[in-house]
Amino acid sequence: MKISDTRRRTSAAFLGASVLALSAFLSAPAHAAPAATCGVLAQGASATAQAAVNAACSQIGVWYSWGGGHGATPGASYGFYDGSDPDSLHDGERKGFDCSGLVRYAYAQATGKDLLNGTADDQFHSSQASARFSAAQGSAPLLPGDLMFWGKGHVHHVAIYLGGGQMVEAFESGTHIRVAPVRTGGDYAGAIRINGSGTPIPPPANGGTTFETWGTGVRTHRTPSVNGAVVDTFAGPTQVSVQCQQHAESVTAEGYTNDIWSKLADGSWLTNIYIKGPASLPGIPDCGGSSTPPPANGSKPFQTWGTGVRTHSEPNVNAGVVDYFAQPTTVNVVCQAHAQEVTADGYTNDAWSKLTNGSWMTNIYIKGEAWLPGVPTC
Repeated sequence: MKISDTRRRTSAAFLGASVLALSAFLSAPAHAAPAATCGVLAQGASATAQAAVNAACSQIGVWYSWGGGHGATPGASYGFYDGSDPDSLHDGERKGFDCSGLVRYAYAQATGKDLLNGTADDQFHSSQASARFSAAQGSAPLLPGDLMFWGKGHVHHVAIYLGGGQMVEAFESGTHIRVAPVRTGGDYAGAIRINGSGTPIPPPANGGTTFETWGTGVRTHRTPSVNGAVVDTFAGPTQVSVQCQQHAESVTAEGYTNDIWSKLADGSWLTNIYIKGPASLPGIPDCGGSSTPPPANGSKPFQTWGTGVRTHSEPNVNAGVVDYFAQPTTVNVVCQAHAQEVTADGYTNDAWSKLTNGSWMTNIYIKGEAWLPGVPTC
């Protein structure tokens, strides 16, 4: 009797333990599997690239935040609502990085220089690229530290290749910086390898300033006019050395209108529409000798403030983004209007300014009064 009771109690205890173990197994979270390794997962990368990988991996688990990482200096920062994704509504409370902010930080840590400030599209066209790889090449030729991009026509995402078919990325609002398998399908646009020396490419010896063009089949002309003789044709994005700029023939292309042309090192002219940057290139003198070209179309020049400031196709933060100012710049304001009320950086204002390229910017980010003096109503 005692032996039987003992067996019964032992069996009951074993059964109870088994049920608890099974229950724990069934309730274990799906992500309980070991996390993917973040680090340099292949050989051949430069010391700079390896350092960039390690810097990005040090941020695993940090929030994705739209606009994060685009402060005055590289590093995590609070983002803001992207205007469309509900998951982005709290990005202003999340200190972290968006995809290009993470890449900027990683290479700044690796080189000690802010080489990659700007959007993913800016980084794709960076003059710091020492090699480029097409989408058709996939990930086979890539080394750790290479930057992978997505977007057709306009690049919208970037990640850092680790090797072994893995990458580290700031993916989207509501998620954290993570390791993920590479994605070379869909709108994968290709990859670049950053200059392994970690030093900026020096400016041209002729005293010009290097800018990057965009678009395909872009022509330069003998005179600042589309009717001038064609000097050169750029099949894709190209580095150009700009000597000076001036107002000349007004051109409308790709949804933009601009009458400013840049004179290149070879003496040819290129409409500023196809040069990445604001309508009037910052720091470039007027070809007539003045330090700042006169504003176009009766507009008035103003200085912006803040970082990661966007202009929109309509006076509304939900309208399409036309331009992105990573740092303060000069804009030419044509007119202003009362439209959507915006609250940002401690200010509230419903005044918007229309710029010479037709885009709109909230007056919050234009230095001056809430309603700009001397600027007419649109």
